[in-house]
This record gives sequence, structure tokens and C-alpha cells, in this order.
Amino acid sequence: MLAGAALRKTGSSWEFASEAALEDFVWDNLQQLSGLKPLKRQYAVKGEICDILALNDTRQLVILELKNTQDRYVVQQLTRYYDNLLDEKAFQEQIDYSQPVRLLAIAPSFHKHNLIDRKHTKLIVDFLQVTITQINQNFQLQLQDTDTNQTWSIPIHYQELDISSTSSNILEPPQLLLDWLGACTGEEQQAILKLREKILSFDGRIKEEIEGKNTIRYGRGKAKPVVELCFQRKINKPVIFLWLPTPSSLLFTQRRQVIGRMRLWMDGSVVTHVGHIPEGFGRMRLQSEWDAMPREKRPRNLYWSLSYKSFSPVVINTYKELIPNPDSLESLADLALGKWLARI
Repeated sequence: MLAGAALRKTGSSWEFASEAALEDFVWDNLQQLSGLKPLKRQYAVKGEICDILALNDTRQLVILELKNTQDRYVVQQLTRYYDNLLDEKAFQEQIDYSQPVRLLAIAPSFHKHNLIDRKHTKLIVDFLQVTITQINQNFQLQLQDTDTNQTWSIPIHYQELDISSTSSNILEPPQLLLDWLGACTGEEQQAILKLREKILSFDGRIKEEIEGKNTIRYGRGKAKPVVELCFQRKINKPVIFLWLPTPSSLLFTQRRQVIGRMRLWMDGSVVTHVGHIPEGFGRMRLQSEWDAMPREKRPRNLYWSLSYKSFSPVVINTYKELIPNPDSLESLADLALGKWLARI
């Protein structure tokens, strides 16, 4: 299945939201797009970072450098990667170094300096121009060899955002969030946008704070959060965390409820599971995810409990004693807001 992408509109055209988003999409779909087998990404060699290393059917090494905007130095970068990799001879079991190394530059356009540098290098460097086309609601990525005009294209799973239904009483979503939502379904987009609107409309003391490139937090700083949206590159989508009573503290009705950072697993706009993950994305996975993983990569003992030490989340019905519709994101948000207000 082809992976989704984070896009943004620029005038009448489209581009990837960032160079990282372009790299994510090419890496995830490299075999379908070009027939190349992905080997390694962001590989460090002698102080240089190669975007993508790949192989063809004969084990020939292909080095890819990707740019989301025009760049003057892509040929020089590829030359350094080539020299460093030949010196190091990395991945000798997979790569046949007796074959010439293929160098690929992928960018929306190529500066004239790229053409001059390529003209006077002894290496063979292919330039592939990347464009995004839209026909009705369908998007495609297209790569075109600038020398031969040969083209390759694959569909992009992107859902154009509709923010017309959001309230005019709150600020428009930050561009970072809009970038994240591009790879979500329309149902997922609206669920997250409605959650954001509910949170920001609840109390003027709740602020929207961006932390780095992967976290948007709602609340009163790190000390009093109520919601976190964290972008997970593995799935190319934001993950929702709410500060809710932990499942382990709900087990005993006489015990004081402990509020913790709870990750939500969703099917569209419906919440199916929840897990206590104090920081990061944790190690919890749905049973279906563990089953799909090769046995040798799974932990020997898939320990399950109601605590943060568990390898799997709990079903959302764990909260049925607190709210009538625990699988509703809106109901869980109301619960989180009530608990947040009690902590202020």
C-alpha cells in the first residue's frame, strides 16, 4: 500500500510540506516508484549524511539526494557521498562495488550551477525533476529525467483540508498542523480539528504551543497540559495524547485517580484503545501490530497490564464507568478538560 504525504499549496501548485516529508514519501514508496530497493536512509559516513541509499536488481549502489527547493550544490554533495562510500565500502554483503555507483538528484528544479558542475564531473549524475499534479481530488507525484524525459509517477494519498467549518472565534490552525493533517483521511482531519477547537474554546488560559517540529501542546505550559498532538514519522500522521485517569488507577474505585498522558488509538474518528505513555511514543502496539511483526523482532514476553509497563494498550471501554460514550473523542476530551480544570 502506498504511503501518504504531507503537502502544502503554494499559489496554484503543490509541494511537499518539507524536505523531510519528500524524503519520507520517496523512501516509503521507492520500490513502487522506481523499482529500486531501499537500503538505508540518513546514513552517516565520514561526517556526511546521505539521504537515501538504494540498490537495483543487480546489487548496484544508487545514492539519492533530495531537495524540496532549488539548490546549487547537489552535484558536489553527491560527489562527496560517492567518494566516502567507496572508501568505506559500507554494506559489502548487499552492495556489489565492482559495478559503477549511480547518483540521483531529485528536486523540483535545477540551478544552472548544477548543470555546470555535472558537465565537468567524471561521474554520471542523473537529474530527476519532481512535480505534484492534482486532477480533481487526486494527487500524483511525478519524476522526470531531465535528459531523456522519461517519467515515473505514483498516486499520493493526500486529503485536501477543509477548515471552513472551524469557528472564527479561534485562530486558524498553525501551518505545522496543516502539514501533518495532509496524510490523514478527511474523517481524521475533522476529528483533530474539532478536538483543537473544543480545547481552545474551553478556557482562555489554554494556549497552543509548538515545541520543535513534532509536538503541539495545549494547556498551561508543560506543567498543566491537557492535550498533545505529536507527529509520528513512522505512520506519517499526528498521534493524540490526552491527560486522563490512568487505567491502573481506575481498577480500584477507592483509590485516588492518577492523571497521566494517555495515547489514543483510533479508527477514523472512533477511539478504540488507550495506553499510558509518560513520554515519547512508547513501546505499546495493538495486538494486530505485534502479529504482523516478524517473530524474531518481537519481545520474548509480550507483557500486558493496565500500567505504562504494558506492551499493549487497553480497550477504550475501560472508561465506560466515567463517561457514557468512551469511544467518542469528544467525550474523552470533555473528561480531560474536566480533569484539567480540577488541577488548575
